[in-house]
Amino acid sequence: MGNREDLLAGAKACLIEKGWARTTVRDITAASGGVSMAAIGYHFGSREALLTAAFTEAMDEWGQEIGRALAGQARPGGGPVEQFEAMWSQMIESFNVLRPLWLASVEALVQAEHSPTLRPLMASSQAEGRRGIAAWFTGVEEAAVDEATVRTVGSAGLALLSGTMMQWLVDPDSAPSGADLVAGLRTIAAGLES
Repeated sequence: MGNREDLLAGAKACLIEKGWARTTVRDITAASGGVSMAAIGYHFGSREALLTAAFTEAMDEWGQEIGRALAGQARPGGGPVEQFEAMWSQMIESFNVLRPLWLASVEALVQAEHSPTLRPLMASSQAEGRRGIAAWFTGVEEAAVDEATVRTVGSAGLALLSGTMMQWLVDPDSAPSGADLVAGLRTIAAGLES
């Protein structure tokens, strides 16, 4: 790998290990195998630009993991309720396996408030997430999902994902399971029908 790739790998490792705010330029250069601090300026312009680029790569990996969780449940046995529960059980498992990435995404969300570069990246990631979730729920290819479905089904699914993830990050012992989510949604849906 070249210096640029080493810096990206080091920054990604730091994001996962230390988080956004606690990662220093020295941390990144140490994690990149001793690439000079000046190389950050040369290749990225600033620490923030490097962390944003590293976060983009991490988000792509995260998105692929979520995609695998959704795709893994595309044709399981059982009906829609069983599929939904199985998908959420797999997604919840990713909260444990990919905990550092989930935490980095929460921290990046806070950083985005003060970053004109990071905020559009986060907005774009959310838009992709809504579309992917809407596609899974409707059984339609992502490119074919209409905007109304993305806005409604995708947004509700993303809210469920974000809320569940936050509960798991803060208190995994009390956070909901896939079965809990199904039971809760059934109760909410029944209340809306009455």
